Amino acid sequence: MSYGDTEILRGINLDIPAGQVTCILGPSGSGKSTLLRCINGLATYNAGVIDVGGEIIGREFRKGHLRYAREAVVNRQRTHIGMVFQQFNLFPHMTILQNLTEAPVHVHGMKRKVAEMRARELIKQVGLEGWEADYPRQLSGGQQQRVAIARALAINPKVVLFDEPTSALDPLLVGEVLDVMGQLAQSGITMVVVTHEVHFTRDVADKVILMDAGVVVEAGDPDQMFANPRDPRTKAFLEKAAH
Repeated sequence: MSYGDTEILRGINLDIPAGQVTCILGPSGSGKSTLLRCINGLATYNAGVIDVGGEIIGREFRKGHLRYAREAVVNRQRTHIGMVFQQFNLFPHMTILQNLTEAPVHVHGMKRKVAEMRARELIKQVGLEGWEADYPRQLSGGQQQRVAIARALAINPKVVLFDEPTSALDPLLVGEVLDVMGQLAQSGITMVVVTHEVHFTRDVADKVILMDAGVVVEAGDPDQMFANPRDPRTKAFLEKAAH
């Protein structure tokens, strides 16, 4: 993937297992967030394919040829992919319950009663039962991010993407978000997490990817990556990140 003459992602070849947690590590500017944006159809990639559950994101067949997808097609594809951003991106004029039911009702056509029932279950799951009628401004950053996680789950996605979900939080609030993500990891949902939280990665990830300068440096299971990294760039990054 390129912006003008600048290559942001180069030669990415990844298999992200369904039902598992894949954590992507790497220094700032290595292309991690851009990769997530490509998976979610928020950025257009120039070559190759991204297959999510048998559908090629950002592409469609027209007249027998694979072409860039029209906006309506990309929007439809995106409805199957949950996304949790660094900033919470909640609707400030809507209550917590309304934030969780907006997409299921108006995008997915779910009946409001069903959507509200599902939303209340998710609010309880992320530890915010009793806050349904409150507005985002009344919540702490950690609570808002937990609402954002619940909102991503409300559409019953094939995969949930997390783009450094704790980076905008006060250090005292990071743990509550990671706890929710750790519980979610036990549920069997497919998670792709861009993070600097090395301890979380070691404890929760099924697969770890190290990116640098737009390429995948190394990928493997946590035991191998942390105990015996093959690439010196991986070793150097993990040693620095651990301090």
